[in-house]
Amino acid sequence: MGQFIEGMDRHQVILLPACLDDYVGEDNAVRAIDAFVEMLDLSGLGFNAVPAATGRPGYHPGVMLRIYLYGYLNQVQSSRRLERECGRNLELIWLMCRL
Repeated sequence: MGQFIEGMDRHQVILLPACLDDYVGEDNAVRAIDAFVEMLDLSGLGFNAVPAATGRPGYHPGVMLRIYLYGYLNQVQSSRRLERECGRNLELIWLMCRL
């Protein structure tokens, strides 16, 4: 099998994981989305989500806005498809800080 380039073993444990930031280019649109949402005054725009006293905490409104904007720019309209993409798309994983 020395004739072809071979991938790494999927079961190999890596001591130092790769930095997620290395997989997203400096000119990628997700960086613009992140910077845009970061500079917004979300409470002034009506995103006044107060966490409930009981139950599991929800996601921050800024994270949800980032996902929505990513879906709008990439023509992903289905919330279920966005959820699937959040688990496998490196851009969304970066945008959500591995949530």
